[in-house]
Amino acid sequence: MAEFVIRLADERGRLQEQVQTAASAEELRTRFTQAGYYVYSVKARGLRARQKRIKLEGFLIFNQQFLTLIRAGVPILPALEMLTKSQKNQAFQAQLEGVTQRIRTGQSPSEAFEAQGGFPPIYTTTLLAGERSGHLEDVLARFLNFQRISLTFRKKLQASMFYPALLVIMVVSMFIFLITFVVPRFGQLYDQIGGKLPPLTLFMLALGKNFQAYILYAIPVLALLAYGVWRWSRTESGGNRIDSVRLKMPIFGNIWVKYQVAQFARTLSTLLEGGMPPVPSLETAARSISSRILAKAVRTSVVSVREGKALSLALTRTKVFPELATSMIEVGESTGALPQMLNSVAEFFEEDVQTALTAALSLIEPIILVVMGVVVVTIMIALYLPIFSLGQTSTMGGR
Repeated sequence: MAEFVIRLADERGRLQEQVQTAASAEELRTRFTQAGYYVYSVKARGLRARQKRIKLEGFLIFNQQFLTLIRAGVPILPALEMLTKSQKNQAFQAQLEGVTQRIRTGQSPSEAFEAQGGFPPIYTTTLLAGERSGHLEDVLARFLNFQRISLTFRKKLQASMFYPALLVIMVVSMFIFLITFVVPRFGQLYDQIGGKLPPLTLFMLALGKNFQAYILYAIPVLALLAYGVWRWSRTESGGNRIDSVRLKMPIFGNIWVKYQVAQFARTLSTLLEGGMPPVPSLETAARSISSRILAKAVRTSVVSVREGKALSLALTRTKVFPELATSMIEVGESTGALPQMLNSVAEFFEEDVQTALTAALSLIEPIILVVMGVVVVTIMIALYLPIFSLGQTSTMGGR
């Protein structure tokens, strides 16, 4: 007998977490299912192994192959064994080997993937919904569609950010090169020539000298500072503070909210279409949101939904979700087409994010180019101004 941590929901949707003793996870799951509970997850007590997260591109290909084999009539375990052997990524192959080993010992696929770790929560929950409904193929197909759309949208955002990021790197690199290598050379030249230098030139030479002298000390200090901020962001208070600042940023804060709402709506729609009850679906959707504040708002709405209140009303009371999103969700609830309306919410906000981000970046790119030009011109003027002064002095002296 072993101890397991079981998370379940009763007929009213109230979640519980208990420690129970059983011969296996499947035996425990069956016991509570027959008693009328909805079993959300069963994990061996004390199991906290952290696996490296898988890459979405490779995971998409794996699930496409997995779905193809299942539709061809291949049982789940032989299909996983075949796909495990064909994996070229050793880390992913090791994870799949762990999953197949767990299934051999009697665990269901959803339990095996969840216990192995490193897989998206929506994936394990989707598998569980497919197992309960008996429509694993349909549920996997919906998940694949969700994953394709999410991956395509993410790549569009990354492509939009690439050029501005490249410009910023160029500006910083050029500034470091000029201050570290060019300015000190001019400093040596003016030390040999002598004479009074303009204030701008003196400032630039002092900046280059100090930068060159303290750069080796500044790098580890900045690295430690960045590490400290990262560690602080992992804490509850630090993460909430950073997320609050991010949401309040002009222009980009609104874009970030819309992106998170689109991700939430897409995830919740996929789970509801797969047959998951509303409360577990909301909990899983909350875990898919990167924003701590929005995730907390969704978890708060779970309490109201569990009490029988409408999801749109619960989200409106959080005062975090956009009014348009809650209004569309309200229409979906009143017409009985909530999953379809959630898909519409996701599509609308994804398009809105893409449009707003493109417009914002179209303004930022010329600003970056202007800043780069001002920096270079200022440094060049500061360095060559004494030479121009010497040339004018020599001309006047010749006359």
